[in-house]
Amino acid sequence: MMKTAKSFATLFVLALAACLAPAASAQARRPQTRVSKTSPALKKTTKARAPKKSVKAKAVQAKPAASPVAQAEPKRPVALPISKRDPFAPLVAASVGGRGNYQHLPPGKAGLQVGTLRVDGAVQGPSGMLAVVSNPEDSVYFVHVGDRLYDGDVEKISLDGVTFQQNSKDAFGKMVERLVTKRIYPNAGESQ
Repeated sequence: MMKTAKSFATLFVLALAACLAPAASAQARRPQTRVSKTSPALKKTTKARAPKKSVKAKAVQAKPAASPVAQAEPKRPVALPISKRDPFAPLVAASVGGRGNYQHLPPGKAGLQVGTLRVDGAVQGPSGMLAVVSNPEDSVYFVHVGDRLYDGDVEKISLDGVTFQQNSKDAFGKMVERLVTKRIYPNAGESQ
């Protein structure tokens, strides 16, 4: 009984080694090699499983052979995975704080853009009307009628808002002038 268990364990270990060795050598040459049912490697593993008296002598002599398919084909270069861009990532990186990059604008009132201004208040002063405006970086400026901004001029200041003359270019490069009124307290549907 003990002799049969030892021979069965030895036979199992040899059969397992014979099964794994052709697969490991084939994978080392080419990762996607398949062994056909009639390959010599498969026949040798089935012979190693058959119980015979001289199992040790035949197992030492039998070396796993690679399939002829794996030997005939040349090695193919492994293609590296191509990383794709995240479709939801912005194409233009925003600056710190997420409010945009305004470093290329000149300092002071000359760097104010009409589209990004917010009107905070208007005051009647001794020299005329004065408006308090702020940019997206929350810097506060005082503007008068006739002040030159980055892309326009201050046209009119009243107690409820400011009218700007905005100078911009259309898609064809033609200069377009338009009047933009920004209110201190916008009505329903108006944007600030």
